[in-house]
Amino acid sequence: MNARKQPSTKLFILDTNVLMHDPTSLFRFEEHDIFVPMMTLEELDNNKKGMSEVARNARQASRMLDAIVGGFEDHIELGIPLDEPSSQLASGRLFLQTEPINGTLPSTLPTAKADNQIIGVMMHLTDKQPKREVILVSKDINMRIKARALGLNAQDYYNDKVLDDTDLLYTGTRELPADFWEINGKDMESWKQDSRTLYRIKGPLCPDLLINEFLWQEGERPFHAIVRERSGKSAVLELLKDYGHQKNSIWGITARNREQNFALNLLMDPEVDFITLLGQAGTGKTLLTLAAGLTQTLESKLYSEIIITRVTVPVGEDIGFLPGTEEEKMTPWMGALEDNLDVLNKPTEEGGEWGRAATRDLIRSRIKIKSLNFMRGRTFLNKYLIIDEAQNLTPKQMKTLITRAGPGTKVVCLGNISQIDTPYLTEGSSGLTYVVDRFKGWLHSGHVTLMRGERSRLADHAAEVL
Repeated sequence: MNARKQPSTKLFILDTNVLMHDPTSLFRFEEHDIFVPMMTLEELDNNKKGMSEVARNARQASRMLDAIVGGFEDHIELGIPLDEPSSQLASGRLFLQTEPINGTLPSTLPTAKADNQIIGVMMHLTDKQPKREVILVSKDINMRIKARALGLNAQDYYNDKVLDDTDLLYTGTRELPADFWEINGKDMESWKQDSRTLYRIKGPLCPDLLINEFLWQEGERPFHAIVRERSGKSAVLELLKDYGHQKNSIWGITARNREQNFALNLLMDPEVDFITLLGQAGTGKTLLTLAAGLTQTLESKLYSEIIITRVTVPVGEDIGFLPGTEEEKMTPWMGALEDNLDVLNKPTEEGGEWGRAATRDLIRSRIKIKSLNFMRGRTFLNKYLIIDEAQNLTPKQMKTLITRAGPGTKVVCLGNISQIDTPYLTEGSSGLTYVVDRFKGWLHSGHVTLMRGERSRLADHAAEVL
């Protein structure tokens, strides 16, 4: 029985970077067994000092290993069952290296290097358990290449990836098929409520719709609506307000395309507390968000002030320490904000230069620039919180930021997942991808992927051909 069962469960050898990337990875391998080489423990020990995310994770991984091993010291070589420490998430066993292993490494690989010693352990285990699938799990691409070159099985750690293919990421919009009304429009009800037009439709497409998803159909009579309710095979759609028309302009800004109109409908909706806007450079993410923020802060007084924060990851070399207060230190990172305020604070005919300067000072007094580093333990009440360049945040940092929101606060995340500057994040594991995927379909959140650049013909062409 046991001999037949054994090959079906795999043996995963964990590299240090997997534990430092996600300390809970010990519980993520379900029924399979895990082997932690001595060199992995040694490297965890070398990386535990400091305040960085990596050091914090190394300490967390060590604490988890200590909690698992505690009480099993006498028969550690038989493997430690993981079902209890993992709260039944994993049913495999954890093996620690209990004997010196001198694997037969090729002479070209220096044994002093930690990576090579882990590969040596893997070769030894492959020889020892020929019937079993032994797999190395590592975030280090070069190590995986080396292992494969030696005929060993190596994989990346995928568990924290929200999506394997970011093309499948929720866009927040859906084009309706040409025959939509014939199929879903039977027994359609229509009514007005607080100057809003609502439709109740029934049909086979309704179960696929998500709340706050935008539906559109172009033609002689274009149709743009948002899903407000959904139950079984019926859904309630609400016609959108047209922010492309000058009479509905927000702080002098009008929507230039369909997606911008969708975004403004979300940004101006007081019932939506969390918004994510994705899009290439120049699609108008920051401009629309700021225009909506200024209108709701200065005109309708819905929020007390605008708070802007972003991850300080330089694109090139860092320029060293900066003098001044928190606000002044953040100023160089806020060039995008300055550029957008210049657009929003256009010279008006009536006020002239004085009026413009006064408006600029008023706007300045209502916009606070904060650093991410001091966000823990804060609570924002009635604030309009903008998280810019959110693609550089890890899911954990994103959670820390969004949970700062107190009553009456709106959080807007902006980013472009094809422009990640942090070395440890990919499009699949970015915090922005994570929140877009987790928040879709919630009543008080919305998402739009902006498609068309509106910056200039030069910028559009550059984004296309370069």
